[in-house]
Amino acid sequence: MIRILLADDQALLRMGFRLILEAEPDIEVAGEAADGATAVAMTTALHPDVVLMDVRMPGMNGIQATAQITASSPATRVLILTTYDLDEYVLAGLKAGASGFLLKDAPPAELLTAIRTIAAGEAALAPTTTRRLISQFLPLIPDPGQRDNKKDLLSQLTDRERTVFTLIAAGHSNREIAAELHLSEGTVKVHVGRILAKLGLRDRVQAVILAYETGLITPGS
Repeated sequence: MIRILLADDQALLRMGFRLILEAEPDIEVAGEAADGATAVAMTTALHPDVVLMDVRMPGMNGIQATAQITASSPATRVLILTTYDLDEYVLAGLKAGASGFLLKDAPPAELLTAIRTIAAGEAALAPTTTRRLISQFLPLIPDPGQRDNKKDLLSQLTDRERTVFTLIAAGHSNREIAAELHLSEGTVKVHVGRILAKLGLRDRVQAVILAYETGLITPGS
């Protein structure tokens, strides 16, 4: 059973999400929060598998709440909910540790797929979305000094892992990476898992961000 915490300051939206989610046999709503601080406290108390996190809420916003949740409750995944495509807060949310983002007006089937994907430990970002999002918001890349510090992390990777890491950063799926490198998807999945573990990353979204932060990938490349 996938346990969900709904974090949104609009009661009607929370009610709508609850109706959709509770109709599914493998999903239950563990609780609701109307602001970020409450979401953090309820995550600590309830240990949900996934938090559906609004960005704009009174007091502590969704980005701040996401950072606290991912730091204190690493087993809980956060799915950022945003009103606007390519919202300026989305990249900040991903950098805070969210495992993906979804538009609030997405079809119910897309919401359910995203929840199940995140609960399974994957990221709810399609490769094309990753490319578009990163290219829009990379003025947030750190300065050269910070970049050099992050580059040291990549020295832990083998040559093959570095190649796979580069392809992840370019927004390729496991299937595309397998075809590019003439490997099985299972082998690619093993490489991805090792890369994430070595670099201390939650999922491939954070891998993409790290690749841009280190300068391994640059906008438009």
